[in-house]
Amino acid sequence: MRGQVQTGQMRRRKPPYRVVRKDDPAALLNERERRILRLVVESFIDTAGPVGSHFLARRYPIGLSPASIRNTMSDLEEMGYLDHPYTSAGRVPTDLGYRTFVDALMDVPELAPDERRLLQQKVREIGNDPEELWRESTRLLGQLSRLLGVLLTPRLSTGVLERLEVVPLSSTRAMFVLSVRGGLVRTILVELTSELSRRDLELVVALLNERLAGLTLAAIRQSCHQRLRDLEDRTGLVQLVMTEAPVLFSEPSEGRVRFGGTQYIMGQPEFQQPEELRNLFLLLEDEEELVRLLEGTDTSDDVEVGRAQVSIGRENQDEKVERFSIVTARYRLGDAVGTIGVIGPTRMDYRRVLALVQEMARLLSRPIDETVN
Repeated sequence: MRGQVQTGQMRRRKPPYRVVRKDDPAALLNERERRILRLVVESFIDTAGPVGSHFLARRYPIGLSPASIRNTMSDLEEMGYLDHPYTSAGRVPTDLGYRTFVDALMDVPELAPDERRLLQQKVREIGNDPEELWRESTRLLGQLSRLLGVLLTPRLSTGVLERLEVVPLSSTRAMFVLSVRGGLVRTILVELTSELSRRDLELVVALLNERLAGLTLAAIRQSCHQRLRDLEDRTGLVQLVMTEAPVLFSEPSEGRVRFGGTQYIMGQPEFQQPEELRNLFLLLEDEEELVRLLEGTDTSDDVEVGRAQVSIGRENQDEKVERFSIVTARYRLGDAVGTIGVIGPTRMDYRRVLALVQEMARLLSRPIDETVN
C-alpha cells in the first residue's frame, strides 16, 4: 500500500513482467537507500514535483532525520538514481531510478477488483468483434490510466488462412478477401487479365483453398509457387496468385495502430510544455516508428502473452520519446499475435499501468474456438 514502509529486509522476487535491462540496478543499494529511493519515486509520481528530505520526513514514518534522508538522497544522486532540476529543489528520479523501482522496489502489479470487473464487463458486452474490441480497449486504457492507450492489430503473417474468396467487381477488377483464423480479414483489390465466369471462379477458388487454407500467410508467401504450379487453370487466376503472392499474403505496411486517450495524456503536467506535446504528436504520426517501439525486435509468434514489458526514457532509443515510458504486452487472437500498451511520461504510476495492460492483454486474448470466423 502506498505510504507504508517495510521495516524488514526486502526480498528479491521475479517480477510478473518482462524487463528491458538484464542486470540488477538495485544490487549496489543498501536497505536504507532502497527505501528512500522507493519513497522518492512514489512521491514524485503522486505530486509531479521535486521531493525534498523534509517532505519525506513529515509524510512517512521513516525514523530518520531530514539530514539523514538528505545525505542518502545525495548518495543516490551521485550514483545516478536521482537528479535535481535546480539548486534549491528536491530530487526527482532518473531513468535508472525508475528502472530500479520497477524491477526491484514496487509492489506486484494488481488491479482493484472493481476495475477488473469493469474491464471484464466491457469486453464481454462487445463480444467477438475485433475492431470494436481494439477501439474500446485503447479507450479504456486511456481513461483508467489517464495516459495514452495504444494497440497494434495482430501480425497477419502469424495468422492462419481459413479461406480465400474472390469477389468480382467488374470485368477487369476483383477483390481478394483473406479470412484469417481469429476473425481477422484482409481485402486487396487486383486487376484481372480476362473476364471470369462464376463457375470458373468458384472452381479455381475451391482449388486455391484446398492448397492454401490452414497455412500461415508467411508460409503461403514463401511456398505459394511450389504449392500451386501444377494446377491446371485457363482463367489466369492461379498464375495471378503465384505472381502477386508477395503482395497478397504480405504484412500490411500501415493501418495497424489504434490509440485512445489523447485528451487524458494532454492533461498531464509534462505535456503542458509545447516541445513534449510536439514530440508526442510526431510519434503518433510516424506509424512505422510507433510499431517498432511497441513491438520491439521480437516479431515471432512464439511470445509470452499477457506479460508486460517496460521501456523507460532513453531505453526507447528515439529522441522523440526519451522522456516517455512505454508499457506493452502481447495478446493472441486465434493464431495471430498483437500488442497492447500505454504510453506516458516517465513519471507514471507503473504498478497501476502494468496491471491495466496485463489484464487487458489477457482479456483480448482469444483461443481459436472462441473466435468468430
